[in-house]
Amino acid sequence: MNKKEILEKMKAYTPFQRAVWKACMSIPEGQTRSYKWIAERIGKPGAVRAVGSALGKNPFAPVVPCHRVIKADGTLGGFSAPGGLKAKLALLKKEKAL
Repeated sequence: MNKKEILEKMKAYTPFQRAVWKACMSIPEGQTRSYKWIAERIGKPGAVRAVGSALGKNPFAPVVPCHRVIKADGTLGGFSAPGGLKAKLALLKKEKAL
């Protein structure tokens, strides 16, 4: 599925989820951002936990690269995809983001 198709399919989800996923899509390969960064970027600075929840429901990985979102303290945070945190760590290492 390409980016254009994903943006079309996103219309079936909440405006908040779409905003989170679109912000996540802007994170370049090889870099990470925090849940807080996403919350601030979408204009909802107090919604850090809700950002995590939206990313946990991301059906568009890897085009929406939720593995690139980590906690503000630099630790990994969560990862709901198969393989959990071990898979997130492997993806970040592969992209040389860690």
